[in-house]
Amino acid sequence: MPTRIKICGITRIEDALTATRLGADAIGFIFWPKSARFISPAKAREIVDELPPFVSAVGVYVDPEEGWVEESSNIARLSLLQFHGDESPEFCDQFSLPYIKALRVREGMDLLQYEDQYSSARGLLLDTYTEGMPGGTGDTFNWDLIPQGLTVPLILSGGLHPGNVTMAIKKVQPWAVDVSSGVESAKGIKDAEKIADFMRGVRHSESL
Repeated sequence: MPTRIKICGITRIEDALTATRLGADAIGFIFWPKSARFISPAKAREIVDELPPFVSAVGVYVDPEEGWVEESSNIARLSLLQFHGDESPEFCDQFSLPYIKALRVREGMDLLQYEDQYSSARGLLLDTYTEGMPGGTGDTFNWDLIPQGLTVPLILSGGLHPGNVTMAIKKVQPWAVDVSSGVESAKGIKDAEKIADFMRGVRHSESL
């Protein structure tokens, strides 16, 4: 089964179109105002309106107000929500759109418990734990911390780049991979060659 690919932290329409042309299945927009990759819902909408069919538009949030999720997702015409903070299952599940829950993986964390807790999520996104940072650090985590027996679709994130994505997929066998800084020339500015190299790395993993 092919590994799905999400390119996150999109701020420019040309980067979104490059990513989809090269094979991205989903585009991620950061709606956390403290992020260097923050984008306004109106600007995200301009990009979403230009996306080809069958590409998901994902909004990324960190402990947001309910109203902000409603407002921004409606304006941007999102198809999926991604929660990266300490949001409860009840909070995540109250919206009309499906969601995925991001978890920052570290020693002693019971991912099987989180799978049960967030049973309504369409998937769990596994990212790197860094004190005081909700994500986007560009660092990997120890993939051996991912237990056997998880049945929810896994989205692997955290420090992926063209040089390690093949190995990551071979080891973890996730449903999808999520990359942001690993295909950038600057924060929020994607590099077409890096995206192409990342895509080749993902496809190469499927032949191993």
